[in-house]
Amino acid sequence: MDRNTGYSILVVEDVEETRDGIEQLLWADGYTVMPVRDEKAAIVSSRQAPPDLVLIGLGVPVDELIPTTNLIRMRSGLSEAVPVVIFCFEALEEGEEVALEGNIYLTRPDNFNQLRVLLKRLLS
Repeated sequence: MDRNTGYSILVVEDVEETRDGIEQLLWADGYTVMPVRDEKAAIVSSRQAPPDLVLIGLGVPVDELIPTTNLIRMRSGLSEAVPVVIFCFEALEEGEEVALEGNIYLTRPDNFNQLRVLLKRLLS
């Protein structure tokens, strides 16, 4: 497997076990992982070390995730070139991916390999 050394991913997840699991899987794939639990911590972390990609899996409705994502991008000064992937567990079928404005992707991967493929594509 390719090592993804050099790419940093900000993981914004409010469930500690999920955040830790994602961190371990991404770290094993060679990414630098910056795990945080909420949007405020995401803004602080992004200002200190801008990530190459942001993964958001907060347990809030989709209609709140998009504004939260835009707030993180705006307040942290992230470039529009930085892709944002939102784990969405409603309104999507398993494995479906929807691209929105500003490099925001709604996705519901049914396994970690689908997420790997998406990350590799977005970071290449």
